Amino acid sequence: MNTNTIFTKALRLYPLTEDEAVHIYEHAPTDELMALASLIRQKHVPGKMVGWQIDRNVNYTNVCVSGCLFCNFHCKPHETAKHYTTTIEEYCKKIEALFAAGGNQVLLQGGLHPSYKLEFYETLFRELKKRYPALKLHALGPPEVAHIARLEKMTYHTTLKRLMAAGLDSLPGAGAEILIDRVRKQVSPAKPSAQSWLAVMRAAHRLGLVTSATMLFGFIETLRERIQHLLKLRTLQNEKPLGTIGFLNFICWPVQLAGTKLAKRFSLNPVTSMEYIRTIAISRIVLNNITNIQASWLTVGRETAQVCLHAGANDLGSIMMEENVLAAAGVKERMDAKSMVHTIREAGFEPYLRNQQYEPVELIA
Repeated sequence: MNTNTIFTKALRLYPLTEDEAVHIYEHAPTDELMALASLIRQKHVPGKMVGWQIDRNVNYTNVCVSGCLFCNFHCKPHETAKHYTTTIEEYCKKIEALFAAGGNQVLLQGGLHPSYKLEFYETLFRELKKRYPALKLHALGPPEVAHIARLEKMTYHTTLKRLMAAGLDSLPGAGAEILIDRVRKQVSPAKPSAQSWLAVMRAAHRLGLVTSATMLFGFIETLRERIQHLLKLRTLQNEKPLGTIGFLNFICWPVQLAGTKLAKRFSLNPVTSMEYIRTIAISRIVLNNITNIQASWLTVGRETAQVCLHAGANDLGSIMMEENVLAAAGVKERMDAKSMVHTIREAGFEPYLRNQQYEPVELIA
């Protein structure tokens, strides 16, 4: 297999095969992989603009039946002393602080609560929209939608349609991890399957809902399984109805191991900065039909994220006014608006504040 031939194919935005993607990841030097990814980025998003957001991650509950080995945040249904559900008064304080900081979007996520059916989310969404009409809800994720649908004995299509009617604006790619059931059965056995995740997203795309694609990696998966994950996302994106966006962006980050059951059960080495940069590059190369690639400064640090902007990424995501799940696994990195702008400019790019649709917005704070 010839690396140069594969590079030429990728630069023309032709879809690579699994073997071709594995080959260039294993054999291409990092600088060449980065250069190719950077050229492909220019075909999707010409220029030097790099997007960022102001939003807040609010967890509506910490109760979850999934029991993922990498999650220190959740508690089991029987651990009642640890339970919480965010109150409307708490939402109001958080949302008003978000608006004061210049943001208007809440990333609303929680656990697979055994008792929270569709009415809980509809009531919450409607109440938040009633109080804050300008608020955007980037909420839940395929596992939560699949869980709600199962409790209600509804289709994913009907469940999503009702959530959208209640105020859901866009669907995060949460819970994808690695879309290989061999891996999922060992690290998140009670979470909906890879096929369920993909089926929820397929239904969302058919409804015209804007979504994000993700990959959480660094478990027990192989390189080939990471590539297979990317190919499943690419295939699903090809299925989206004409005129819809489907996956507007792709975000990947390494699993955080500190204090997790995952780290205790398996002998794992943390994902290195170089491995992350190469993963960003191969993601840009393989995902020839997804416009935006986001680097996770929160999990890999600002310097590595800056390098990723030269490896195919064109976005650094949110300043994350609040984040609890990764923090529970040891992530302490924080960034404000001024730091984000400086970080992007220091890397040689021009920052622009954006909304979830990647449209420029004005910083009003």
